[in-house]
Amino acid sequence: MRLVTAAEINQALDVRSLMERLRSAFRDDIANPARTLHHIESSLGPGEPGAGDLMVMPAWVRGTARSGDMSGRRGYIGVKVQSVFPDNRTKGLPSLTGVYVLMSGRTGEPLGLLDAPTLTAWRTAATSALASTYLARQDAERLLVVGSGALVPHLIKAHAEARPICNVLIWNRTEATAQKLAKRLSRPDMKVAATTDLEGAVRGADIICTATGSTKSLIKGDWLQPGVHLDCVGGYRPDMREVDDGVMSRARIFVDTRESAMSEAGDIITPLESGAITAEDITADLHDLARGERAGRRYHDQITLFKSVGVALEDLAAATLAFERT
Repeated sequence: MRLVTAAEINQALDVRSLMERLRSAFRDDIANPARTLHHIESSLGPGEPGAGDLMVMPAWVRGTARSGDMSGRRGYIGVKVQSVFPDNRTKGLPSLTGVYVLMSGRTGEPLGLLDAPTLTAWRTAATSALASTYLARQDAERLLVVGSGALVPHLIKAHAEARPICNVLIWNRTEATAQKLAKRLSRPDMKVAATTDLEGAVRGADIICTATGSTKSLIKGDWLQPGVHLDCVGGYRPDMREVDDGVMSRARIFVDTRESAMSEAGDIITPLESGAITAEDITADLHDLARGERAGRRYHDQITLFKSVGVALEDLAAATLAFERT
């Protein structure tokens, strides 16, 4: 079994190749069971610091992949075991940790052990970029990112590959964190700056990317301008919200997979329960878009929203590409 480090993954992957591997994965016949999510109570007791989530996400290629890009002649099995402990940040530790086990689809033998947080960052950002190729306006230049975690640099880079992004604003509850990140990411061909005016930044954005762990809505429907695309990445539990019901009722809604979004994403579950949207308002998922079964953006002024929960086939796509290139 080969160990593939974070540095090797970063060296092996690029956004465009991964976007195409993901597009193929959503077209192919890949088993993608719902993730198993366990909440781990703090050792100090309920409600105390140190609580986290443990996720187990398996996927495997069924038979021969139609596109051939998932090495379907041999097949792969993959399992991600990942933990999210938000309080780690106060200890100088990453909040997201874990491993990815890649196995042979023929024999089940382990082939590789890969760094899960690095794979997760790459596949999440590339999935958002893939969705933008169907949903964001082709002339989108202004990106707003809400949040300042480890995923944000990947998201900015990926969106800039999908659309001609040249101006980026970062909003975070802690202004100094946003300013520090903006200074690090700014470059001659893409201006990156921090902002404290969330409403104004939303009103001026072509693409809004939310990447937070918020349990209260941050983006309001009244703020949205015609033609904007929202990329909602952060919430992965039913109690998490990044956008309010007004956003959901105004947008044409897309998801990575229907099953995961309707069972795990608070930004979908809560407006369904309140009646702000119905199941029929979820226009398509990435399977539909990648296979050409449903259309994405239909006109310039349409408001579109992509809710990404993160599914196991995305990890499998990223892991196989990284493994084959190292």
